[in-house]
Amino acid sequence: MSRPSHERLIFICGCRLGVHGRGTFFLRLTTPGSGRHSSWLLSFDYSDRGFGDCGERVQVKVRVLYHDKCFDGACSAALFTRFYRERVRNDVDFGYTGLVHRAGALFDEAQFDGDENAILDFKYCTSPKITWWFDHHQSAFLTLQDAAHYEQNQSTKKFYDPDYRSCTKFIAHTTQKRFGFDPQPVEEMVNWADIIDGALYESASVAVEMKEPAMKLTMVIESTQDPTFIPRLIPLLSSRPLDEIIYEPFVAELIPPLLDRHRKSVDIIRQHSEAKEGTVFFDVTGYDLEGYNKFIPYYLHPEVTYSVGLSRSSFRTKVSVGSNPWAPVEPTVNLAKVCERYGGGGHARVGAISFEPNHFDEARAAAREIVAELRAASKLQS
Repeated sequence: MSRPSHERLIFICGCRLGVHGRGTFFLRLTTPGSGRHSSWLLSFDYSDRGFGDCGERVQVKVRVLYHDKCFDGACSAALFTRFYRERVRNDVDFGYTGLVHRAGALFDEAQFDGDENAILDFKYCTSPKITWWFDHHQSAFLTLQDAAHYEQNQSTKKFYDPDYRSCTKFIAHTTQKRFGFDPQPVEEMVNWADIIDGALYESASVAVEMKEPAMKLTMVIESTQDPTFIPRLIPLLSSRPLDEIIYEPFVAELIPPLLDRHRKSVDIIRQHSEAKEGTVFFDVTGYDLEGYNKFIPYYLHPEVTYSVGLSRSSFRTKVSVGSNPWAPVEPTVNLAKVCERYGGGGHARVGAISFEPNHFDEARAAAREIVAELRAASKLQS
């Protein structure tokens, strides 16, 4: 019997997307009843932007948005960078953008320009462009709607846990558990981020006297006005010991003048502080002290439980509220809840409120109200 002019073919194919942007495609052709078949196994590269030709890699752009002027924020960005390169893919173009708490809108959609966009150590954002999120702040959600959005859209790449003292350690533990990442090579950085953000110093003197490399880096990070500094620092934090980083020329040249400024800030806060009834209040809006060391009030007044500070910069008037980690009386007031009433937030033991730069009277009134509340709480406790 003659063969038909055409044959039926059965196609069996499959595709597997692996890590680091490498995929495998399998194709098998079979002619029924003939016992004849042919198979192909092809490898290819892929990215969120699509598939490249075999052998041609398509570089992915990852925008990392981190809590600016914050040691924990910079370390979070560094650790995420290392994790992404090791466990997701390594042919990546990273871009870094700092985020600050300010009155009004916190996010600019134009900044989310990556194939992947990660927000670290900062409030939740509902934009569909955000693919990764890690935060540990009690006040992580601006609104109840934001919190509901997070709960209803549980992502395998968005994580929140307010029980962690630092976002860096939260990222380390989460990526190790979920993705098999090993944070041990940067353990020093992770531990110092936890000490600094969790105020786990042995004493106020350790926090204020600036002897450790991590403290010097914190001082520079919190004080710098150069928007390129932290993006240059982040890759070093992801790969180098802290005691080497402080000798990098672009870092080392900033330390002596900032140490001098730091010592002067101790005197300024001493002269403008009022400590009584368990709370110290200081107003330094007349000075350029954006990024002052937040432990100075307890170094000067070790007897207090709380501090409230008023400061001003080019983009905000800020009310800082904190509690003394070495207080003789255990703090009981949830400072995040206090700050949330004025549009701010933070943690149970430290928080802040940002007002428009020209809203000084409003900020000062809020500060005075908070001082009165904390002093009343201290009276009741004593």
